[in-house]
Amino acid sequence: MLPEAKLDVMLARHASLEAELSRPLGADAYVKLTRELAEIAPVVEKVKAYRSAVADLADLDAIIADPATEPDLRAVAVAEKPVVEARRGALERDIRLALIPKDAMDDKNVILEIRAGTGGDEAALFAGDLFRMYERYAAKHGWKTGILSVSEGAKGGYKEIIAEITGPGAFARLKFESGVHRVQRVPDTEASGRIHTSAATVAVLPEVEEVDVGIDEKDLRIETMRSQGAGGQHVNKTESAIRITHLPTGIVVMLQEERSQHRNRAKAMSLLRAKLYDAERQRLDAARAAERRGQVGSGDRSERIRTYNFPQGRVTDHRINLTLYKLPQVIEGEALDEIIDALTTEHQASLLAAQDQPHAGALP
Repeated sequence: MLPEAKLDVMLARHASLEAELSRPLGADAYVKLTRELAEIAPVVEKVKAYRSAVADLADLDAIIADPATEPDLRAVAVAEKPVVEARRGALERDIRLALIPKDAMDDKNVILEIRAGTGGDEAALFAGDLFRMYERYAAKHGWKTGILSVSEGAKGGYKEIIAEITGPGAFARLKFESGVHRVQRVPDTEASGRIHTSAATVAVLPEVEEVDVGIDEKDLRIETMRSQGAGGQHVNKTESAIRITHLPTGIVVMLQEERSQHRNRAKAMSLLRAKLYDAERQRLDAARAAERRGQVGSGDRSERIRTYNFPQGRVTDHRINLTLYKLPQVIEGEALDEIIDALTTEHQASLLAAQDQPHAGALP
């Protein structure tokens, strides 16, 4: 059953917003109110349609139950009732999904970390494949990708790469990608054609603001050093690389991609805030693990979430037992939405199931 009182409040708020917007307003107030109206208007339309369906069902039941109803009219009502019940059921589910509290981080940009795991050079190559998959996926959605830090593998790919993906809804779409990704394929260097198994770890962190995570300067140890790697004479003259250690947690971040020490520091602080926020988020998730066992997106970085099997051309997401024989399309970022949509649907279903469970201490 839907929370009718909550629906009444939403309808009243919608009417109030329309009334307020009909009066002269300042620019800031107008933008704020129109944004709120745009957010709740689709749900309000579904609420109105749902209540209309409920009223229609009541009318049909009355027609069917009335002994004075003509047989032909009763037959029409009996035939129409399942159609209206299906419409009511679909609207009810849509409304319940809309009423699920939104993840406050869903609209945030993403900090993406990919690290080669077991498998040596082949793992680094696979980490490179994963990064390019997400880079193409981001481009497909109109998001921008910028590299924050990179450590290249000896034969290509990356030992570690940290990137920023900026665009509306990036975290909402990518947040279930955190975990261990496994690849099974024959390396180019394998003469006997034997299949090797390698792995890479993906972490998807929301990019948080200073207001989301407060950091005390006295808790930081900030070190500057010369950038390493390619860069000609510049890297030998400028101490632009930054390493920041958060002393209470031991979390360390290092940035050296920018020539400006100031920009490296700003990006390093952004990365540190994301890591601190994520650590707290994982701590809270672990505390609720008993309630949420089996829920998609536990955030456990050690969990093997997906296997990419090249000889069979398949991708399997182990959390939802989904297998697609579209490996080339997935690795190109084209069919990744099919997996993400399925994960999102499963996550929503688990949240709906949690809504239906009686609260602790409540009567059954």
